[in-house]
Amino acid sequence: MLTGIEEVDWASLGHAYGPADDVPALLRGLASADSAERETALDGMYGAVHHQGDVYDSTLACIPFLIELVADPAVQDRGGIVELLTSIGGIELDDDEELDAFDPDDEEFIPAANYAMAAAAIAAGADVFLGLVGDPDPEVRLAAPCALASLHPEPARVLTLLRERLTVERDTEVRLALVAAVGRIALRHASLRAETVEWLDWLARAAQDPGLRLASLAQLARCAPGEIPDDIVRWVTELLEEIRTAALRARGGGGGFSSAGAAGGTDGGTGAESVWPGEGSWPGESGWSGESGWPGESGWPGVPTLAGQVRELLEEHVAGRPAPWTEELLRTLHAALDDRVDDRIALILAQLRSPDRWQRSDAIWLCGGLIRVWRGRYEEIVRLVGAQLDDPEPRLREAATSFLERLFELGGPAADALAIRLTDDPDLPGASRDGSGGLVGRSGRDGALLALARAGDGRAVPLLARALEEPDVRRELLYAMDGLGPAAAGLAPLLRRRLAEVELDEGLFDRAAPLLYALAAVRGGQALPEVLRVLRGAPEHRRDWVREAALRTLAAFGPAAREAVPDLRGLLDAESAAVSTMAARALWAAEGDRGDVLPALERWLRPGSSAPDWCCAALALAAIGPAAAGSAAALRPGLASRDLWVRVRSATALWRVSGRADQALPVLLAAWEENRHARVDIAECLAEMGPAASDAQLTILTELTRRRRHNAREGGSGSHDIHQDEKLLTLCRAALARMERGAF
Repeated sequence: MLTGIEEVDWASLGHAYGPADDVPALLRGLASADSAERETALDGMYGAVHHQGDVYDSTLACIPFLIELVADPAVQDRGGIVELLTSIGGIELDDDEELDAFDPDDEEFIPAANYAMAAAAIAAGADVFLGLVGDPDPEVRLAAPCALASLHPEPARVLTLLRERLTVERDTEVRLALVAAVGRIALRHASLRAETVEWLDWLARAAQDPGLRLASLAQLARCAPGEIPDDIVRWVTELLEEIRTAALRARGGGGGFSSAGAAGGTDGGTGAESVWPGEGSWPGESGWSGESGWPGESGWPGVPTLAGQVRELLEEHVAGRPAPWTEELLRTLHAALDDRVDDRIALILAQLRSPDRWQRSDAIWLCGGLIRVWRGRYEEIVRLVGAQLDDPEPRLREAATSFLERLFELGGPAADALAIRLTDDPDLPGASRDGSGGLVGRSGRDGALLALARAGDGRAVPLLARALEEPDVRRELLYAMDGLGPAAAGLAPLLRRRLAEVELDEGLFDRAAPLLYALAAVRGGQALPEVLRVLRGAPEHRRDWVREAALRTLAAFGPAAREAVPDLRGLLDAESAAVSTMAARALWAAEGDRGDVLPALERWLRPGSSAPDWCCAALALAAIGPAAAGSAAALRPGLASRDLWVRVRSATALWRVSGRADQALPVLLAAWEENRHARVDIAECLAEMGPAASDAQLTILTELTRRRRHNAREGGSGSHDIHQDEKLLTLCRAALARMERGAF
């Protein structure tokens, strides 16, 4: 085994962490009889040789040896090696990604040609995967279909093999993997798509196993989204109910329950415990189930590896679930439905009404992906998610709380459920309760309180007061106070006391900034002495950050901060534009004297000023408004800046100080199209302009008719993304209403 491994000059090759002279030990470790050594070796392969999906020269040198290991039935845990090869060879460059598009002088340069060479090398030996579809090891059979669909150079041959194998395979997880691989072939090879779609449609209707029908339907929707049936919601809901009732029958039959038993039988393989092999999972496209041990299995070592951590997380996620693979099937289906938002909402509603709490849990996570990307009517979904806060299963309550935290104003329909859950919990304030139905732990309680506060519900105020009495306060709770309005004014004394307790050391900013923000939100002017203490005592570390935060709070206090005027005047000449301009804003808010304020701001509006400095000054002038009309001439050069945000800030400020919509509006509309992330700020200005912004009416109408959120992005989201998009819609409606009123 591993013949010729010593003939490779590994030291001359490299991986993510330098010379690859440690790779032979990793390859031998994959063939070890010791399970801990095998897992450590596989972890090392992903961590160094295939680090974050990269393909190095050492990765290429490993391919023949990895194929040799896969072909040897004496090697254990070959499913993980198959997944590794699938990941190495399955990277497809975009059509416009040239092989020489990388800078060879870059120390981290990896030739794009490596990816193509890896795919070619594995494809040349891909016949080894053909024999694995019938391997005695179910984990190998689970990993083989995706490898064949991704890497074998004869897709028609693979398609025939996969369809034939489905007629004899008895392990449910493997059968689902076979169907997923068929769908992958259809997507990658247009010449085979028509017959594959026809076969998937037949299987979705003819198979006796409801899990197999659901998998076929998900792949059919993925491969032919234009042919998704109109009754897709009814169809999927019925299949989920069949899966649920089959699970109940299997559980009632005595003995251990498995998803395979629920979905139509097994040959004694992995059963219910494997997670459905979802595409895009780490480390391989077919997930980690190919080398994972799940509840009920034994022998897996407690090795502190990334692979082990992934396995443990998956174990925790699927624990107690009769058919965990339905989650990934539904995720695939939702991705195929894409902008059919009404269908997706109807499907989620059906899941949220299911007696099966795991279907309800899956629905919450699926809705999280839907609501962050698409606009829609989510009131009933939010209400039903709120109802899950009363479920005895802590993971379901955690999922519901996590979802509601990000909704802000859209969380209103769940406010009653949140308030009841919080006020009924005798542990407020406290650490935890048992599993009898309370909010488990501070994190669950604080999450529910955060969701209630972000929804703007006044019932959060007394609960926030109790939270402020505790030693530690979640910082997000402090930042949520700006949505509670006048009802939160009573929190000012508690915030003042906490700010007075903050040490003036290098950790000042992290501890004081949230409190300062909250005091500004509640207009807690009685805390002026405490705010001045922070302003004056800011240590050198992050001093400007601390000062800016304190000055922002003083600006919010307005005339109540008059005693701070000497400090404010002294900071007008600060070297930091953020500090100087915020001092000017606070000084204007405190006494309304333009004499020192405008010159202090205009010094940052000169040729050579940096974009951030200019923006700070423009924002301050915009806050002052018409009283700063004399600074209009200083702002105008910013309208022609190369920096988009300088143009936006200058145009907004120019409108607010001079009312010159004719000069500001063209700049704002151009920026609207250039950068979607500027739209909230622009829409706020357009709403103020009213009839003067009538030329923007079509732009506003177009935004209001879009179904996709303006800030939706693939592969990630921020905690405030939904809130920002809903704010944009609110501002657009306000702007349109003012324009329409001005037309009469």
